[in-house]
Amino acid sequence: MQRDIIQNFAISGSFVRSNPYGLGHINSTFEVLFEENGQTKSYILQKINHNVFRDVVGLMRNIELVTSHIKKKIENPNQGTLTVIPTRSNGNYYQEPDGDYWRMYLFIDNAVAYQTAEQEEIFYKSAKAFGRFVTQLTDFDASLLCETIPNFHNTKSRFRDFQQAVAENRSGRLSEIENEVRFILEREQDCGLLVDLQEQGKLPLRVTHNDTKLNNVLFHNETNNCICIVDLDTVMPGLSLNDFGDAIRYGASSAAEDETDLSKVFMRLDLFEAYTKGYLSEANDSLSNLEKDLLPVAAKLMTLECGMRFLGDHLNGDTYFKVHRPNQNLDRARTQLTLVADMERKMEAMGRIVEKYR
Repeated sequence: MQRDIIQNFAISGSFVRSNPYGLGHINSTFEVLFEENGQTKSYILQKINHNVFRDVVGLMRNIELVTSHIKKKIENPNQGTLTVIPTRSNGNYYQEPDGDYWRMYLFIDNAVAYQTAEQEEIFYKSAKAFGRFVTQLTDFDASLLCETIPNFHNTKSRFRDFQQAVAENRSGRLSEIENEVRFILEREQDCGLLVDLQEQGKLPLRVTHNDTKLNNVLFHNETNNCICIVDLDTVMPGLSLNDFGDAIRYGASSAAEDETDLSKVFMRLDLFEAYTKGYLSEANDSLSNLEKDLLPVAAKLMTLECGMRFLGDHLNGDTYFKVHRPNQNLDRARTQLTLVADMERKMEAMGRIVEKYR
């Protein structure tokens, strides 16, 4: 099956094999090996989930525009960003007669991805990579990009979705989570802060990654230096603050996202500092003073947004996020809301850290 797909891409040599690759849950990914003149070359072949990403044409155009812009600014264009392999008809994706979409990237050698920030240095270096991403694309017109997932980080819209989930109570679970619902509803005013500032023209629209988890940065497996950022499907116009905030939400937590013992859940200030130091070492001159002022608030808001989404899905009957045990979305929501409360207590300390490195 994959060999029939592969022949549509502009690569040379003899097919050796293809194997499932990676831990992704959205797209189907394979490593493909070819041999030419006694040397093997690897590629990444992906079947794009067009149930999640409805506008594949726009998505691939976003990726090509952004990677082409970055390639002009780096020494090794095959290492510093993803390289899209064209089809034989010079397209950036191949569509099967049955409607499925495929794309191919050049495989990045000697690379490793980390699932958790076991060392501060790794988190620091991932922050430098995302800060560099901001700087490389500061002069790119973000309005040229389409929204691959509309309203993805529109926290006001997410709050309205949550209100609807509470009103409908499809799962009948509302009476069991009144404290969590009250916690979110009390923070309605917070949800409009960044969106309103952007609409007022006080926060610039930038190219944003929108999935700034640690495992979307590839590190060299010997030097541990960052090679490039991957998983560009959600690259679109947005706020730099959302990218920073989501990285902190996920990476600076002391516990797993679905930890059931909330006494283990808090935001690690040491990791917040490591990330802030790395991020601002690359992006400081590219960000406005207001963007830097709001970095701690962004961490809280992205965490609150994620908590709303988990709790709303719990109320809707677990229809969006996959669950592997009862109440897993509720546990996920509770960890996020516990992090929000801890960030509120630490907001001044977070602000002092930002001042230290700006």
